[in-house]
Amino acid sequence: MKTLSTRYRQAHREARWALGLAVAYFLWWYCSAYFFAPDPIQSSLPALYWGLPLWFLLACIVGPVLFTLLCALMVKCIYQDMPLSADAEDDDA
Repeated sequence: MKTLSTRYRQAHREARWALGLAVAYFLWWYCSAYFFAPDPIQSSLPALYWGLPLWFLLACIVGPVLFTLLCALMVKCIYQDMPLSADAEDDDA
């Protein structure tokens, strides 16, 4: 990354990916917490999976694990190491 504009483009790309992953996590949590919740009119207990209701299992157990793995994958594949100083030389050795 020799020019400053190339580094800025990469930084903006990384920021868009991070923001997109954060929005996707919020949508995952919201949809699994509200769409899989039992009806308030229902008088019986909801079905339990490993002792937890499905909405809680998806929103609070599966979601964080899934998005932690996605975050690690994003850092490994999308993010690039770049110098912070404007006059630093690019070492490809």
